[in-house]
Amino acid sequence: MQVRPLADRVVVRPVEESETMKGGIIIPDTAKEKPMQGEIIEVGAGRITEDGKNVAMEVKKGDRVLYGKYSGTEVSLDGDEYLIMRESDIFAVIKNS
Repeated sequence: MQVRPLADRVVVRPVEESETMKGGIIIPDTAKEKPMQGEIIEVGAGRITEDGKNVAMEVKKGDRVLYGKYSGTEVSLDGDEYLIMRESDIFAVIKNS
């Protein structure tokens, strides 16, 4: 299924953190926090200003991003969980060094 977000919204696939901590302790599902990073799957066309100009998106498909703990709206598409959020809910893009 293809989803195209509108305006300045993005579709993000949350990235689950590792189930084992550095010390080898396994974290049960009930103790896990919601992930706060994910991969952008699709991006909208950008925000439209009051004078009708299109402001391009700063993020792009494939970027790995950090976002707020309670950001976005959770949706389920074809059995997979995604978040749809505004670009302004994204705090940073994670760069691989």
